[in-house]
Amino acid sequence: MSSTGTSLTAAPASTKGSPGLMLAMATIGFALNFWAWALISPLGPLFREQGTLGQLSESDVALMVAVPVIVGSLGRIIVGALTDRFGGRVMFPVISGITIIPILFIAFFALDSYALILFGGFFLGIAGTAFAVGVPFVNAWFPPERRGLAVGIFGAGMGGTAISALTTVKLYENIGEKTPFLITAGALAIYAVAAWLIMRDAPGRTVPTTSLMTRLVANAKLPITWQACILYAVAFGGYVAFSVYLPAYLKTAYDLTPADAANRMAGFVVVAVLMRPVGGWLSDKFGPVPVLVGGYAVVAVGAAVASTTPLLEHVGTVAFLAMAAALGSGSGATFALIARVTDPSRVGGVTGLVGAAGGLGGFVPPLIMGYVYGRTESYGIGLALLSVTAVLTLLLTLTVVRRTARRHEEEMAPA
Repeated sequence: MSSTGTSLTAAPASTKGSPGLMLAMATIGFALNFWAWALISPLGPLFREQGTLGQLSESDVALMVAVPVIVGSLGRIIVGALTDRFGGRVMFPVISGITIIPILFIAFFALDSYALILFGGFFLGIAGTAFAVGVPFVNAWFPPERRGLAVGIFGAGMGGTAISALTTVKLYENIGEKTPFLITAGALAIYAVAAWLIMRDAPGRTVPTTSLMTRLVANAKLPITWQACILYAVAFGGYVAFSVYLPAYLKTAYDLTPADAANRMAGFVVVAVLMRPVGGWLSDKFGPVPVLVGGYAVVAVGAAVASTTPLLEHVGTVAFLAMAAALGSGSGATFALIARVTDPSRVGGVTGLVGAAGGLGGFVPPLIMGYVYGRTESYGIGLALLSVTAVLTLLLTLTVVRRTARRHEEEMAPA
């Protein structure tokens, strides 16, 4: 029994697999599952425009694209704890395989029913839990001084949402309405088999033997857990919110076509994805706190500028891409911080809780934006709230989070 109250046993050492290969497999799996997770988002404005699902309000579209986010977020709490217990080698194929079921349900039964889209989207949210599988899996394969970059590279798999943004509408309109779903299901099926055959858990991985609830409670009590939850709710939550709602926002605020809005959202996603490993690398080099401080400062300014609905081709584009870079680097820095101050055997559980907070952070803004727009016909209030939230998170980082990081460094320093 450890001092934290969690009993651990060593998993059988794996003699196969290399860190680089395992990182690549985990990143591919994350990208494919996130591709599936984001399938409904690009179609929301199209459904509303064409009346495919009946007359939809802005709030109806916001709810439709947000349901998978909330399920994927809350599901990470359980899946992260299960990954600590069973390992990523088991959980990656399981999550990928289960996700195929709601994808096929939507393709064959739900494309003409708003209620069935919501039902299918609920179970499609399972794909979003893959994040809580990959972080502890990758973390265990790398030494502490390289975990920020490694987890950041894995986190770039969130670019699966860009694949969805770039392909879903085009495939739906030009080849067939079922096509994007069938392609995604096929890709996940291939990956699930490959992951089962190729992936291995890190040698010497420790397996908790206490109950799931005991571990959840113990992890929730860690100071880094609630602090990282707030950091990630703003950083990754902001990214998720924009990635699922930006097409609807751009179409309404700037009168873009669904395809043009989806392409611009993809650009936002690509910038955020590229900056996530950069954020991890900078955290390894300079520490996570300075990276987080810089990121939240940029978000505060960018959201304030965007709240005025500036010209999209100039100021608006710069503001959104700057926020994308800041949110991506902040997401990478948050998990670099977790890797620094959390016992490796508890990374999965902490990741699940923090990942849930990040997803919830992405669930709430689209609903607020849709609600506010429905009553004011303006997105300015919602973006101003994001700016204020970023400022408050910046202050938290400079005070409480910085003290937590310093305390851990002092505890780990040789006597």
